[in-house]
Amino acid sequence: MLDPKVFKAYDVRGIYGDELDEEGAHAIGRAFVEVFQPKRIAIGHDMRVSSPAMAEAAVRGAAEAGADVLELGLVGTEMVYFAVGELGLDGGFAVTASHNPKEYTGLKIVRAGALPVGGESGLLEIRDRAMSGVRPRTGPRGTVEAYDVWEQYVERVLSFVDPQAIKPLKVVIDAANGMAGAMLPPVLEQLPQLETVRCFFEPDGTFPNHEPNPLLPENREFIVAKTLDEQADFGVAFDGDADRCFFVDDSGEFVPGDFATALFAEGVLEKEAGAKLIYDVRASWAVPETIERAGGVPLVNRVGHAFIKHRMREEDAAFGGEVSGHYYFRDFSQADSGVVPFLLMLERISKKGERLSAILRPFRERYFITGELNTPVPDVARKLQELEDRFGAEGRVSHLDGVSVDADDWHMNVRPSNTEPLLRLNLEARSPELMERKRDEVLAVIGDG
Repeated sequence: MLDPKVFKAYDVRGIYGDELDEEGAHAIGRAFVEVFQPKRIAIGHDMRVSSPAMAEAAVRGAAEAGADVLELGLVGTEMVYFAVGELGLDGGFAVTASHNPKEYTGLKIVRAGALPVGGESGLLEIRDRAMSGVRPRTGPRGTVEAYDVWEQYVERVLSFVDPQAIKPLKVVIDAANGMAGAMLPPVLEQLPQLETVRCFFEPDGTFPNHEPNPLLPENREFIVAKTLDEQADFGVAFDGDADRCFFVDDSGEFVPGDFATALFAEGVLEKEAGAKLIYDVRASWAVPETIERAGGVPLVNRVGHAFIKHRMREEDAAFGGEVSGHYYFRDFSQADSGVVPFLLMLERISKKGERLSAILRPFRERYFITGELNTPVPDVARKLQELEDRFGAEGRVSHLDGVSVDADDWHMNVRPSNTEPLLRLNLEARSPELMERKRDEVLAVIGDG
């Protein structure tokens, strides 16, 4: 089963058995090798019930097409990225549906250098090849070999911090029965000073406690309550494949991804003065202003990991952060990680010697953000033009990603969804009153007709 609609902008994702199954994974494995002609690739999988069989089918397809395959087994998505970059491989697959509900399966595909394969970088060619049926092959079959990347991975993520500088903090960790439950224990063993309250660490693809998507408020209720109950220094919640993490401070407040990016930027610039750092168009002014204050070079970019990773290479940027909780590191194959930012947060709080709520207070008192507000619209292009006509005179207009307007005391970005007819608004102002007023004005235009 291989429904063409499972090929998304950045990955392959669909309902297991209805839209995508082992036959489809086998076809995609073959098609990837036929399109990109890699010699050596890595394939790993998450803890979803369907994932081992899906990975085995992808391995079989890739090997049949002539690639030598390193089987990584049960690993987080970032461990596939790390293996591809660190071992100099020609590409790889992570069999995962990330934060989606249990019914889903999927693949995140990368080429050499752990660069993502998306709609603009080969995924449509893979789709067309996979959908066209199996062709006879005359060349030799590739080899299949098990490979254990764990020791190298743990060593690399710990290299981003000084373990001795991390104080005996108390942290609540919600692994959501996802890959963080497997990935964190060998890392935490190296930090015996920490007191960790480990929740839902048993990898279980049926997600018996809650869906592994911390961006949804209902999935954050647990980590907020538990952090307060335990009087912890902070809480951290991971998504299903553990390539993103989300923070809750000691007062139970959710930490927006742009505020976390600003904090990490400070730490990166303490270690590498003058570095270039990338942030996305949705972000709070907290990010570029913090980077400039710390002596770095802020570079704004389109949303999406394919665009950020490409720009990081182009600029030799040390770090990149997105509002959505993706954090990218030059010294981690220019890829995103969920475990590295968790370690950086431990180090940041330890070095600052303050509660996380106190560290964040200057941001919360100065920057007033709406968060992302989504509105369905019948005609995306017409609505974007209306917004530009209505608000463009109030500030500088940019079309880097959707429409952005930057005024002196407020700014906004409105961009279309990749997958459905809706607009996503992110807006910020220098006062809560102005933020609310401009938010309501913009939403009135978006929702009108």
